[in-house]
Amino acid sequence: MKKLMIITAAASLAIGAFAQQPTVESGIKLYNYKKYNSAQKALTPLSVKDAKANYYLGLAYLDAGSATKANYQFQKYPDDPANISGTAMVAFASKDAAKGMQIAKDLAAKAKKKEFMPMLYAAKALTYSDGADLQQAIQWYKDVLTKDPNNVEAHLGLGDTYRKMTGGGGEAMNNYEAITEKDAKNSLVLSRIGDLWYEARNYSSAVEFYDKAKNADSTNPLPYYSLSQAYWRSGQFDKSLTNIRKYISISDNTISDQVNFVEILYLAKANCEAAKLAQELMTQEVPADKKISLTGILGFAQADCGDSIEAQKNLKQYFALQKPKAITPGAYIEYGKLWLKLNNLDSASFYYLKGIEGDTAKNKTDIYRQIAEAYRMKKEYCRSGEWYDNLIKSNPATQPLDHFWCVVMYYYCKDWKSAIPAAQRFEEKYPDQASSTYWRARVLAAVDSEAATGAAEPYFASWIEKIGAEADKKEKKADVTKAYQYLLLYNYNKKDKEKTKLYMDKLRSVDANDGLLKQIEDVEKSPAAPAPKKDGVKTKPPVKK
Repeated sequence: MKKLMIITAAASLAIGAFAQQPTVESGIKLYNYKKYNSAQKALTPLSVKDAKANYYLGLAYLDAGSATKANYQFQKYPDDPANISGTAMVAFASKDAAKGMQIAKDLAAKAKKKEFMPMLYAAKALTYSDGADLQQAIQWYKDVLTKDPNNVEAHLGLGDTYRKMTGGGGEAMNNYEAITEKDAKNSLVLSRIGDLWYEARNYSSAVEFYDKAKNADSTNPLPYYSLSQAYWRSGQFDKSLTNIRKYISISDNTISDQVNFVEILYLAKANCEAAKLAQELMTQEVPADKKISLTGILGFAQADCGDSIEAQKNLKQYFALQKPKAITPGAYIEYGKLWLKLNNLDSASFYYLKGIEGDTAKNKTDIYRQIAEAYRMKKEYCRSGEWYDNLIKSNPATQPLDHFWCVVMYYYCKDWKSAIPAAQRFEEKYPDQASSTYWRARVLAAVDSEAATGAAEPYFASWIEKIGAEADKKEKKADVTKAYQYLLLYNYNKKDKEKTKLYMDKLRSVDANDGLLKQIEDVEKSPAAPAPKKDGVKTKPPVKK
């Protein structure tokens, strides 16, 4: 009995081990999910006797950056169409497009009426290589589909080809949907559809399909990474971080995966964590192109985490090493912000302008706003006002808050020449906004500091009428006090006794101990008392409005 139990247990273990053995299909799935290390481990033993396994093993080497290993692998099956297409891809990867194209053409020529696989693999070689003839790939895919209309590989390859072409999104979607109509839970293709929506900046639809992709196969890391990007773009940083952490837990966790992880940590504002992990990665063997990107991420993360000196050192290196075409306008803007923190206004302005010049978007409001806010936080009010002004002039339909800050920044740096038209523009654009009328009055009152001309009088009066019962609220006290001070002093100066008494009473109801009120009361009691002056209460720029 004991012996039987041992045999049964051993058999159970053997069956369990057999069930765990990788198959060609599972290896292909690992490759498609960009888990190249896992794919190599799964496919290596299978490649000895299986040409298809060998082909995907070669692709796993190629996409992991080892063209030499890939070529060695493909050569093991010199007559197999798939492996021949692999040698074409190696040629393209080695910058020999002519050779790659010739191999693909020779392969496609081997296709027969019923044997279309050589043409399919020839098309795939072009689709997944840089510098290949995509139009030729499209034609070959279409020829395959005339013989096998439901061929999943042909529809996927055709979709991927169109996706690489300007204006090809619609055709790409048609081919992806041709697959999901037959297989609604194809995680790979659902991810591709999500990518199309993401590229169209329709992040809500992208999230919808990425969710479908992860629900279809929770072992697919691709939708988790893509979700982290879509949520970051949507400003939902917590969800972005949740998905990138899931991605790193089920990916191969390679250096490239870790760089992706660090990048999202930084973009989703987990700056200190990003800086720490980036610093650790810098000590490892990171590919040259990844190391340059990582240097930039490290510098930007350090800047936001408060280590400006180390950030400046790393970013100086990043901007020296990175190809100019690879530096985004946003990177220049962030570098400008760092120079602003370091009180180097000239360098800050230089990099801000570089960012503006490189931004091809017609609507530059976001980038203008970032610059304006950076100057505002640094209390460089005049420069902040100038950038809010640039923002508004480039997009007159922008939000009221931008107009508000433009006026306030000019006000606090006492640039009345700019503040007056900015305040007028604010009120004319948003006449129903009480704050627009108030700040027009504030600017004019500052210019008419002795309340001699009454320039601000109609605007303060209009503002008080607009806010109505809100004038009695505590949070309005300081603003209401300023309005009543000006209106009182102006009417006192022009000797309008009735209105002087009216505004004395109103000011008294707000602050019975107001300085201007006391001065006028003293003058009324003793004509020899000094002439009243407007209360010069100093204020700080508002935090928000």
